[in-house]
Parts: sequence; C-alpha cells; structure tokens
Amino acid sequence: MTPLLLDHPLAADALAVLRRSGTAPPAFRAALGRIALLLAAEATRGLATRTKRITTPLEEAEVPVLGSKLPCLVPVLRAGLALLDGFQTLLPDAPVAHFGAWRDHETLKPVEYYFKAPADLGERGAIVLDPMLATGGTAIAAVSRLRAGGAGDVTVAAVLAAPEGVAALAAAHPEARVLAAALDRGLDHRGYIVPGLGDAGDRAFATS
Repeated sequence: MTPLLLDHPLAADALAVLRRSGTAPPAFRAALGRIALLLAAEATRGLATRTKRITTPLEEAEVPVLGSKLPCLVPVLRAGLALLDGFQTLLPDAPVAHFGAWRDHETLKPVEYYFKAPADLGERGAIVLDPMLATGGTAIAAVSRLRAGGAGDVTVAAVLAAPEGVAALAAAHPEARVLAAALDRGLDHRGYIVPGLGDAGDRAFATS
C-alpha cells in the first residue's frame, strides 16, 4: 500500500504550524482545520455523480450532482474530532460514526471503549479521521469495526503517517486506502511519529 499524499502548498504551510512546538491550541486546531478541508476534497474525489435538470436565472440546464449515499465520517476519539469540522464543511449531509480507543503505552495496542455508527453503514463507504497513523493499531481496529458493519470502501485520512503504520494497515486491510498530508521518517521507541508533531489530541485540546 502506497499512501496518497497531499501535494499542496497550503497543506505544507499548515503542517509547519502543527509541527512547531510553540503553536498554541487555537492555532493548532485552526491548522488542523485547514488540512482537513484539503483532505476532504481529495478523499471525496471519486464520489459518484448523477445528472439533474435545474433552472438557472437564464435557462434550464443539466448539471452533475452527488449521486449516491455519502460516505460515513468516522473521527477517532478524541484527536479525530479536530478534523471533523473541515470534513463536514464539504460534506454537511454525511452521517458521523464515532470510534473510541486509547493506546496502552506499555503494549502500544489500542483499547476500544466506544463505537456507534449509522444503521445504514453497509450501504456507504467510510472515511476514518485520525491525525496520526503511527503504529497502525488504532486504524486497523477502526477499519475492522467498519468492515464488520458492512462498510464498503474505507479511507483512512491522516495528517501524518509513519511507514510502520502504513505497512501494518496494508497487511491487515489491503483494500483500505490511506490519505495523508505527509509520510514521516518513522517511529521512536515510544511509538511516536518522528519528526512528527507530538500528541495531536493533547495539543489540540490543551490537555498537556
């Protein structure tokens, strides 16, 4: 699996803000929001359309409109919530599922504590929102839950990804797609992405 990387100067600039250790939480959240908009645009590039006849101020016209059920947005609690607003700006009618997991710092394995999804999940694709694809454990758990619920195409949208996490996700779910703003060097001994940007949840919500 080769992740699809955003190649956009606005994403690069927002990512620089996120990486700086002195960035305050409001500016950190704003930068996440800017990247989320770009991720949302790219993640939805392949959505199906249909033709609809409308009336413009001058005449009637055939125009393309979204033609199928929108993908379900799935923020990983809690850091993924910082990406949700940007995705909902472009997809205001998309349903939102929630996947809650915390990482055991001894084993680096995810511990799931919450999952809630719409009843028609099996009729939609899904986009997992998580700023960091590090070890891949949380992404694997989220995708597994969604696939078990019948979700079709699943995309994991991240700000940063590590090669280790991409490889682990590819091994567990080769059909899943990874979209990220950048692919960093790797993981340190604690399982943090380097050079990275630290703990996205703590920095976004001022809990460290």
